[in-house]
Amino acid sequence: MKKDKFTYRVTWSDDDNEHVGLCAEFPSLSWLARTPESALKGIRKVVDDVMRDMHKKGEAIPEPISSRHFSGKFMVRVPPQVHQKLAIQAAEFGVSLNRLASAKLSQ
Repeated sequence: MKKDKFTYRVTWSDDDNEHVGLCAEFPSLSWLARTPESALKGIRKVVDDVMRDMHKKGEAIPEPISSRHFSGKFMVRVPPQVHQKLAIQAAEFGVSLNRLASAKLSQ
C-alpha cells in the first residue's frame, strides 16, 4: 500500500510497562514496544496489514483525519446553568461567548 496519512501517537503505558503506538483512525489497533520508535514502526505495520486486508475484502478504508476538511463549527449542548455562567464570564472579559468557549477548548 502507498504511504498512509493517518494520525499516529506513541505514549507510555504504565499497565504494560512499555510504549504503545496508536492510530486515531483505527482506534481498536495498538502496538506495544520497548522504545517509542519501535512502537511507531509496529503500529504503522499493523495499520498497513489491516488496510491490505480491508482492500482485499472490499471494505472502506477510513479517510485520514489530515485529509478531512473542517468547517470550524460544531455544536455543544450544555446545561442552562453552564451556559449562563459562560455568558457572564464572556461579558466580564468583554469577549463573545464564542471566543470565550474557543479559548477554553483550546487550553
